[in-house]
Amino acid sequence: MFYRDDRLALFIDGTNLYYSARALEFDIDYKALRSEFMRRGKLLRVYYYTALLEGEEYSPIRPLVDWLNYNGFTLVTKPAKEYTDSMGRRTIKGNMDIELAVDAMELAPRVDHIVLFSGDGDFRPLVEALQRKGVRVSVVSTIRSQPSMISDDLRRQADNFIELEELRDVIGRPPRPEGAED
Repeated sequence: MFYRDDRLALFIDGTNLYYSARALEFDIDYKALRSEFMRRGKLLRVYYYTALLEGEEYSPIRPLVDWLNYNGFTLVTKPAKEYTDSMGRRTIKGNMDIELAVDAMELAPRVDHIVLFSGDGDFRPLVEALQRKGVRVSVVSTIRSQPSMISDDLRRQADNFIELEELRDVIGRPPRPEGAED
């Protein structure tokens, strides 16, 4: 439930939202996403969290990060770490959970409602802590993908669960073919 005079903040787990939307076969229109939540309340801040590969000549996420940075989003990034596992497979790690949690707790006294775009169950204690501070928390993810992209514990803890599929007509656009340029 949103109230027009709510002071809102959005916290977007970039990787999690990307994979959730991809599982539902659409891309996110971030301009439309920001506009939708401006309509729902007094939007104070929109945070976007992602890890970036350093040393690569071109990163497919770089154009999105630059666009977000110039269009009212607060970008929180850190270098991704690259590992080679025992089978010789390249693995990239770039968890932003702690950064998101710290920012949410710091902003909590200044907001009425936080919208978390993630299904990661690691955020359940954060949602509980925000609620103890009197902040309502909505979680945006999906149960309509196979497998579901949201932890059952997180969904139960949230004050409100917003099914990403139901936002498709408002914040979605058809997916670009793999490798397509902007």
